Amino acid sequence: MERPDLRMPALALAAWLGGLAAALVGAVAVLVLVLGGLGLARLRGSRTLAVAVLVLAAVGATSLLRAEQVSGDPVAQLAREGAVVRAEAVLTSDPRPTRSGFGEGVVVRASVRSVTGRGATYHLRSPVLLLADPAWSTAPLGARVRFTARLASPRSGDLAAVASTVGPPDVVAAPDVWWRGAAVVRSSLRASVEERPAAQRALVPALVVGDDTGLDEGLAEQFRATGLTHLLAVSGTNLTLVVGFLLLAGRWCGVRGRGHYLVGALAIVGFVLIARTEPSVVRAAAMGTVALVGMGVDGRRRGPRALGVAVVGLLLVDPELAVSVGFALSAVATAGILLLAPGFRDALARWLPRWLAGAIAVPLAAQLACTPLVAGISGQVSLVAVGANLLVAPVIGPATVLGLAGGLVGLVWAPVGRLLGTLASWCVAWLVLVAERGADLPTAAVGWGTGVLAIAGLTVLTVVTSLALPRLLRAPVPGLSSACLLVLLVAVPLPTPGWPPRGWVLVACDVGQGDALAVRVGAGAAVVVDAGPDPGAVDRCLDRLRVEQVPLMVLTHDHADHVDGASGVDDDRTLGEVETSDTSPYGATRVVGEATLQVLWPPPDLESENPNDTSVVLLVEVRGVRLLLTGDLEPPGQAVLARTWPDLAVDVLKVPHHGSRYQDLGWLLGLGARVAVVSAGVDNDYGHPSPDTVRPLQAAGLELLRTDLHGDVAVTVEDGELGVATAR
Repeated sequence: MERPDLRMPALALAAWLGGLAAALVGAVAVLVLVLGGLGLARLRGSRTLAVAVLVLAAVGATSLLRAEQVSGDPVAQLAREGAVVRAEAVLTSDPRPTRSGFGEGVVVRASVRSVTGRGATYHLRSPVLLLADPAWSTAPLGARVRFTARLASPRSGDLAAVASTVGPPDVVAAPDVWWRGAAVVRSSLRASVEERPAAQRALVPALVVGDDTGLDEGLAEQFRATGLTHLLAVSGTNLTLVVGFLLLAGRWCGVRGRGHYLVGALAIVGFVLIARTEPSVVRAAAMGTVALVGMGVDGRRRGPRALGVAVVGLLLVDPELAVSVGFALSAVATAGILLLAPGFRDALARWLPRWLAGAIAVPLAAQLACTPLVAGISGQVSLVAVGANLLVAPVIGPATVLGLAGGLVGLVWAPVGRLLGTLASWCVAWLVLVAERGADLPTAAVGWGTGVLAIAGLTVLTVVTSLALPRLLRAPVPGLSSACLLVLLVAVPLPTPGWPPRGWVLVACDVGQGDALAVRVGAGAAVVVDAGPDPGAVDRCLDRLRVEQVPLMVLTHDHADHVDGASGVDDDRTLGEVETSDTSPYGATRVVGEATLQVLWPPPDLESENPNDTSVVLLVEVRGVRLLLTGDLEPPGQAVLARTWPDLAVDVLKVPHHGSRYQDLGWLLGLGARVAVVSAGVDNDYGHPSPDTVRPLQAAGLELLRTDLHGDVAVTVEDGELGVATAR
């Protein structure tokens, strides 16, 4: 078999290195790499290496120039000054609902075309993120709007500013005709499944064009646990299936030769318009096009070359992709399919039908290639992901094609559109079943370190596995034995060495962006304070702690990231009383098993429209250790609490509001705590925990534990000594 041409992928790696060096280090790093690379190329007389260095330099220079442009952008300058401006912009994404301690709202991307602030008016094209009130939820993508907003500097390098505005949008021009057409197709797609159950109603549009509006967070978590998250967003697979179907339809209609390429190009453009021209969609379109090339004639040779060209082209257009996790996952998965899947397929085809061998090989190759990267991000290796992807593979194609057909046919004949939508929803019902059952398995995922040595070791293991699998899969006995071993590992609970740690008294569960705390009050018993956003996540945490009885659950305040997981606490456990901020008696002290709990907040006469201000604050003493559990209490409440309980001193502090920047630091540092615990989700949209909060706590000598970095974190007491332990 002819070996794939890896020269273009090598250039892609050089381009990626240039983007990373520019984004993470700066111009000096790019210059050092270029000079060193040119010297090595001259020494070895390698023309390929010289070209790679030039590509590295081009992407690095583009990244540096883009950063300079953004920093010098008038909108960025006004954002650094915190200016209030009057702007006109074109919406470049659909409004998405969001919820915070300040109430409900929407976020939407826009391209500012003119802005007036600080006595000057500028005409430009600057990308911004708008934080608006719910009235913006009906603003159509592509519309030109006017608004008044306060600007702030963004955390993302691809934005000039974050703009906060109130009131409804002033729409001054409707979207262009192609955006209106795309909106009609999306609306027809949703209408084709509007009579189906909620999960199916949300999943069909998500599977076809990435429209995940209305998707339940609990179901999304189950998809994450089973390695099926890629199905909830636009990916190269979506485009491959949709464009492949349209190419086949064109062939049925007699399209041949160059007309085939025209149909493919129009299909790609149409898909991007319907799925939205956001960076993730453009990236998916590029990777999907690469996959189509790889599936064509001479795909093993042309596929890697196309992947290299796509990566280099995308990085030259948008160097920020070099530090995008989504881009990395997409490129690595595509590389796995192109380089590994053919060998896996050919080995399996020795004893399986070729179509079945291909269906197994593609998700196996993609999942295996992405394993080190996913582990580096999440700190977990999913054991169930390969099996789950294999189980759902037969319905992905039919669900996507039927869903698209339902949306298109529904434009001219609604009843037939609904029929096709119903067939698509029956397919996604299988996805829901696999996600639900897979997430409930005892060992759906195992913890893995995110350090350099841990990821390097996993990478070596992945490479060895990739090389060994073709030999292992070419005969039925070792192939089936490997599958049975994987099933056994997933289905049988495995002990987690060292967890729960001896003498634990408090564990902050890793439930994503939310709070869920367990206070040990006896053997197999714990008081639970908040339950996080997802029932499955808190249920699994309590299972790991071997908690069978929950005599008391306290929900500090009515926000989804604290209360939506409450049903998971009651899953196969004995649950006693449940208290909220309305029923927790202020100042009261009670004994629950080994722990003594006192309610320090809220006072009975408190009136506030912000639920954070009414968070229950508990002082807990267990095994001689004093814990302060603060919910999401904001600085005004913290200040009153400090005056009300002036002599308060504790050993362990649960940092309020996920470590947000809004804190009464004088009070927090004056508590005398030795350990601080922060509950926050990885890469959350709020920037929690804020460096403005983390740095002062660490500078004061507190040992800081974070669920986004360490997974489940525990406070322990052994022989009277305070200690800490983490699951990662």
